[in-house]
Amino acid sequence: MADKNEKMKARLARGFGDRSADDIRATERMIEKIKAVYDLYGFEPVEQPLIEYTDALGKFLPDLDRPNEGVFSFQDDDEQWLSLRYDLTAPLARYVAENFERLPKPFRSYRAGWVFRNEKPGPGRFRQFMQFDADTVGTPGVAADAEMTMMMADVMEALGIKRGDYVIRVNNRKVLDGVLEAIGLGGDDNAGRRLTVLRAIDKLDKFGPEGVKLLLGKGRWDGGVEGEGDFTKGAELDDAAIAKVLAYVETGEIEDNQGVLELREIEALVRAAGYGEDRIKIDPSVVRGLEYYTGPVYEAELLAEIPNEDGKIVRFGSVGGGGRYDGLVSRFRGEPVPATGFSIGVSRLMTALKNLGKLDTADVVAPVVVLVMDRDTESLGRYQKMVGDLRRDGIRAEMYLGGAGMKAQMKYADRRGSPCVVIQGGDERASGEVQIKDLIEGARLSAQITDNEAWREGRPAQVSVPEADLVATIHCILAAQAQEPQA
Repeated sequence: MADKNEKMKARLARGFGDRSADDIRATERMIEKIKAVYDLYGFEPVEQPLIEYTDALGKFLPDLDRPNEGVFSFQDDDEQWLSLRYDLTAPLARYVAENFERLPKPFRSYRAGWVFRNEKPGPGRFRQFMQFDADTVGTPGVAADAEMTMMMADVMEALGIKRGDYVIRVNNRKVLDGVLEAIGLGGDDNAGRRLTVLRAIDKLDKFGPEGVKLLLGKGRWDGGVEGEGDFTKGAELDDAAIAKVLAYVETGEIEDNQGVLELREIEALVRAAGYGEDRIKIDPSVVRGLEYYTGPVYEAELLAEIPNEDGKIVRFGSVGGGGRYDGLVSRFRGEPVPATGFSIGVSRLMTALKNLGKLDTADVVAPVVVLVMDRDTESLGRYQKMVGDLRRDGIRAEMYLGGAGMKAQMKYADRRGSPCVVIQGGDERASGEVQIKDLIEGARLSAQITDNEAWREGRPAQVSVPEADLVATIHCILAAQAQEPQA
């Protein structure tokens, strides 16, 4: 029998993360800037649920070698299999197919939300993360793909990333398909090995040609040395096939095919629109990791060297990507339905922007705290009125709702980062006044005072004002704080 006094251990599930107020606000700001670009291009918001029928996700699932084919799945009371969505594209395909007759074509939409992967977690690799997608369904020509690459470039600049610090890299799966067929990996029977090859190529910027060569062959140890770290099984290609793949990836040389012609058209369109090679670049190493891409594919890559969370200078690499997926909606319709779109990795991009100094929450002011000096109903009513007056005038405020005394209340306000506190005891109430303590200025002045008598005489940054002047005085304090340089 379990010991009733034994505490349950508080622990975060592996591959998941908690989010702070600053992270949430930073995410919201970034999403608003991205949304403004999507809106400018004429895209409309839409939203699908986190859970879909498993068969709606189809065979195009990540990490086929893992349990449940890379997704978290369960059965409902009708014994139907349901899964948490692993991306935002498959649910969109189901939505478009289900509402095909009433939606305008092309259907241009965007959506943000959480996705879930039943993968082995690791550094920077989570089982839950946020994406922000934009898609065009119903346009067969590559003009829609060209527009996606331009919109990705505009998003980067809307977020404050200057030219030279990012590039949108573009390739075409049809070009890669020609390479894969040439080494004997065409057809449905080779889907698994083909995906392994594509993922190996996708690691070029991370592991270099030698690392990709290992992944195309027997496999690679994480540490780069046999027996060091985890082992990733390779595609097991022979030496001749590996040489052909690497030759294509490193030089981009291949005979003209439909994919090459489409890339030339995309390049002509983006150049005509004023997007130079410094912003949008044709690059044969871009593959994307999902099997459902059928044509042009593209990635947004950060080129700037950025400090990570540990202060180490790193190159972030890809923060988003996508491509043409003409087969997803068609699965439900039994007729060709062309589609293209891209997805931004919100958490990864947010981390990069924060470390670049492009995104913060410094102007979000913590709430003013009205201290509770007396707890009778009449006094509590007066404190609550003060809070209401401040809120009605646009000032964040709260009445202290704990049960502690003044010292603990002041400590609470400090931990909250409050700009100031409001104090009204019996004496102040009798004279119709309130004490307002500027915590920011008080902290600055207290660091300069070493004599207790000077402290008592100065009562730094604390003023007494008529209760009617409470709101106006706090406005003045907040304005003065906003003008001060941040430490």
